[in-house]
Amino acid sequence: MGELNVKSDLDPGEQRRFMRKLLRDVRAFEKMLDMGMIESGVRRIGAEQELFLVDSAFKAAPLALKVLEQVDDPHFTTELALFNIEFNLDPQKFGADCLSRMEQQLCELLEKARKGAHACDGEVLMTGILPTIQQSDLSLSNITPLERYKALNQAMTQLRNGQEYEFHIKGADDFMFRHDSVMLEACNTSFQVHFQVGNEEFAKLYNTAQAVSGPVLAAASNSPMLLGKRLWYETRIALFQQSIDTRSAGKHLRELQPRVTFGSRWVERSVMEIFKEDISRFRVILGMESEEDPFEVLERGEAPSYDALRLHNGTVYRWNRPCYGISNGKPHLRIENRILPAGPTPIDEIANAALWLGLMNGVIHEYGDVTRRMRFDDAKTNFLRAARNGLASVITWIDGRQMNARELLSHELIPLAREGLQAGGIAKDDIDRYLNVIEGRVASAQTGSMWLLHSLSAMQDDNCSISEKMSALASGTLSRQRAGIPVHQWPLAQLSERSAWDHNYVRVSQYMQTDLFTVGENELVELVASVMDWHRIQHILVEDHDHHLVGLITLQQLLKAMIHAEGDEALRGHAVRELMDRDPITITPDTLTLHAIRLMRDHNVSCLPVVQNGQLVGMITERDFLKITRDLLEERLATNPS
Repeated sequence: MGELNVKSDLDPGEQRRFMRKLLRDVRAFEKMLDMGMIESGVRRIGAEQELFLVDSAFKAAPLALKVLEQVDDPHFTTELALFNIEFNLDPQKFGADCLSRMEQQLCELLEKARKGAHACDGEVLMTGILPTIQQSDLSLSNITPLERYKALNQAMTQLRNGQEYEFHIKGADDFMFRHDSVMLEACNTSFQVHFQVGNEEFAKLYNTAQAVSGPVLAAASNSPMLLGKRLWYETRIALFQQSIDTRSAGKHLRELQPRVTFGSRWVERSVMEIFKEDISRFRVILGMESEEDPFEVLERGEAPSYDALRLHNGTVYRWNRPCYGISNGKPHLRIENRILPAGPTPIDEIANAALWLGLMNGVIHEYGDVTRRMRFDDAKTNFLRAARNGLASVITWIDGRQMNARELLSHELIPLAREGLQAGGIAKDDIDRYLNVIEGRVASAQTGSMWLLHSLSAMQDDNCSISEKMSALASGTLSRQRAGIPVHQWPLAQLSERSAWDHNYVRVSQYMQTDLFTVGENELVELVASVMDWHRIQHILVEDHDHHLVGLITLQQLLKAMIHAEGDEALRGHAVRELMDRDPITITPDTLTLHAIRLMRDHNVSCLPVVQNGQLVGMITERDFLKITRDLLEERLATNPS
């Protein structure tokens, strides 16, 4: 889609013209397949690497355009957000030392990206979801200012009739979130592997890609957290689907497909089944002008570009997506594996690719047509289980056998991938280098996700903010990434690796309390007193059933009321609304810490409720500032004891 000049605000006439163009592309594509023009007898591989740009505090940094200007390399391009960039690896013929050559170029381009980021006082980080990403990073001010990204956001908003995106992902924590744009998609970065296949073998290989997606993802998971919440082992899967979801909630029983999809059935004969299904199910959201007549191009013996078909295909996000391209004048088909996360290191990424590519060959050789020995629903369920549970997943494999993912990978799939790579002519040294990484990861059970979760669990300092912990994880990831050691050999991240104290307390969102005790305005004052006593707190926030802040009651207010009341019993029957402050001073999560301190000082208050879009999301108190002061003093004393 990045190569095409697109627009979203299509009038009815433009929509019809684009649809005619799209349908004409489909008919011409069918004719091209019948003519046998798709390149066959050769397999190539390639990949796309997405990266986060971060600043010295490991926070998302909107530096993309500046970094790309510094890099000045056609391999690099923009992404949706200004804190992401992407580069594309050159296609390699599948065989011999193609994997190590891919790793070499990956490292070279990664180093080029680092140098470009350093010139802009930034850094690049390979990770599925940046631990330090914050809600404030996801505003439209950080969308890359190119028409295709603005058009995508506008089109998605129109399909949703202006309704906010609703996110709900349940893991160890519960993530419930609303947002007004597609920008949460930018939280995801991936390592997308391409595998060129012939038309006659497309269905067989595409179905194999679907069948192995679950166990491959279980071994590769690297994205267990979002905005400080511990969610799925590969949270990207749920987040990406919900960030591009144009469906609206309703009470009807109609089954609607999301635009991010695993699919609904095996492919029987041809790639055309996928193209036709997607055109039938998903509305056109972007359009373009194109003068090409694909039938005239075919008559000249040339390969059409199929701009309309490619544009629509680019707005349907299958986890294994069919792609059409032209290389050296020859048209070809590719299967694009979109399930693999970015990171943790280049060798880990190529190892993930090696496992997938080996299984693409090995599974067909061992089991033949997987559709005869495996239910599609099992392949889809395996994929979702792996996203949720990683290596702890139970996989339903060939002939209905159920196995733990670690056991299946160790005893069956890794050996099968070795055979598949050998059959593909891959050099033995490359096979050993990359599949040994997978073996070590599975044996130790330390995927990228497990390293992040175990590192977080080991940071037991209750006085440490979640922002500091996320900073330590990002810093620890970067330092180990630079060392190039595969993730299963990484020592856990330490809290001492976090950025300087001041970077973790710039905004209220970085340290505010979000686990709150609240009451309703009609509750008994006696309940408030009890909760304060039980939990040794001095502030209780009052909210309604929609979590809108309606008041605040403090220990000081409670004590004053008791002094003026006639005996202790006088307050027992009173409702909270009779004592609460109905108009407390509030702030937003993006409020600067210094501004919050001034507010507390100027208004002589000891706490500030944090409100966003009218809803209560957190609170800060004087105790939080005491902790910040303590951390500052400890750091200053550590660096300057005198």
